[in-house]
Amino acid sequence: MKFTKQDLLTLLIGLFLFTSCKNTNTIGFDPDPEFAIKGTLEDGVTVATTTVPDEVTSTIAMPRHPLGFINADPIFGNTEASLAMAVTLPAASYYTFGTNAAIDSAVLVLPYSTQFYGDTTTSVYSFNVQQLKDNLSLQKNFQSNKEWPVETTVLGTFTGKIQPKTPAKITDIVTGAADTLKTVVPQIRIKLSNAFIQNNIMNLDSANRSTNNKFSNVFKGLHVSVNKAGSTGKGGIIFFGFTGADANVEIYYKKQNASTASVTDTVAVKFPISASTGPVAATIKHDYAGTPVKAQLDAPNPTTPYQVTYLQAMAGVRNKIAFPDLKDFVTRVKAGNANAKIVVNRAELVVNLNAGTDVAPFVAAPRLALYKIDIAGQRKNIPDNDAPTSTGGGDPYRYAGSETLFGGFYDTTNKRYVFTVTAYIQDLINGATEDYGTYLAPSSLTEYNLTPSVTSAARAVINTKSIPTGQKGIKLNIYYTRIAE
Repeated sequence: MKFTKQDLLTLLIGLFLFTSCKNTNTIGFDPDPEFAIKGTLEDGVTVATTTVPDEVTSTIAMPRHPLGFINADPIFGNTEASLAMAVTLPAASYYTFGTNAAIDSAVLVLPYSTQFYGDTTTSVYSFNVQQLKDNLSLQKNFQSNKEWPVETTVLGTFTGKIQPKTPAKITDIVTGAADTLKTVVPQIRIKLSNAFIQNNIMNLDSANRSTNNKFSNVFKGLHVSVNKAGSTGKGGIIFFGFTGADANVEIYYKKQNASTASVTDTVAVKFPISASTGPVAATIKHDYAGTPVKAQLDAPNPTTPYQVTYLQAMAGVRNKIAFPDLKDFVTRVKAGNANAKIVVNRAELVVNLNAGTDVAPFVAAPRLALYKIDIAGQRKNIPDNDAPTSTGGGDPYRYAGSETLFGGFYDTTNKRYVFTVTAYIQDLINGATEDYGTYLAPSSLTEYNLTPSVTSAARAVINTKSIPTGQKGIKLNIYYTRIAE
């Protein structure tokens, strides 16, 4: 990178100049006064926000997958998530059940993941398991709005409360030895139809169990959906993990002992459900009918500005934001001197939560994403969150330095989210980038979601510029230095 003398002078002045303007503020978190960076604060640039639908997105190759039903949320209505999953062989090739094999029981095991959202105290959850009509392994479209055809027969049901953090205890079958009680990861266990497993897995001929491709042609996969009639309470969205070895169809059966025909062995075998060996996909539905979210989606530009806007994960709704006064700010600060420069020492977007909208079980989203779209409509990180990599990436001098420094995490004390947007605002001021669209959306707590988040189900209600008395609206703080030439 090359710097001219003018560039270096601008950079140094921008970092260390102490101005004497009437509205001067210290930047940073409790800095040493001797080294504090100061600048003029401009906090009057309007931030316009509009609630808009998020986009459908792919639901495979995710760290966790959603299942559940949020019932009659007064703000966001109903949200439903179901799962389609491929089941594979215990090994890469043929598995034999032995002589005179007869099923004892079969269980679908779904291990809990993190980031459950909703009620675990009073709500009762009910799920149905059915077989898919189409071979999931051959599908190409795994978008979040895709509905999967299923056979009508229900193969298994679960009804009860959920305990996402409580380890389960099961009987461990040990062939040729005493069974033992074993503690396993927190999970839901759904008993499956013995007849179905016997006929559709155990009784298959050896050719259909010789490879995963042949097996999936006859055993097309399973679908787990919400049984609304059996569910009660406000509900929630549960996330399950399919990246390890804990999700399976577990089959317990008896067979003739290979050495002694009169002896029967009890055997347990696991048919894996893993995102690394077969697809796992989610279907997500939102019903905003009769909610304030629906009212804003239907009328995004009212005569009287809305006092709040809405954000919901699960490819729900996001906010399009804009800075319509930024050009006027530049004109005003330059005060007729076209050669004057505005150096942004720091800029931060402060997003304030609407009071009373972070009440359990539907608490405020723990994290938000902030991104832009380019001229082709593709989502891009703003430069403050564009981390440099060994293969390229962003500019290290413009990157905020870390996800924590970029921000977007919920501040439970001040009920807000704060983003560092210094480089982005500088680019907009300089005309180095065009604002083709800037967006706020919920993100997973543990991984930043540039694409629509379906690994979190959280939501947030944020204040706009037009807010009730005593509540702060969304705000852009620009700490800047004017350099006259």
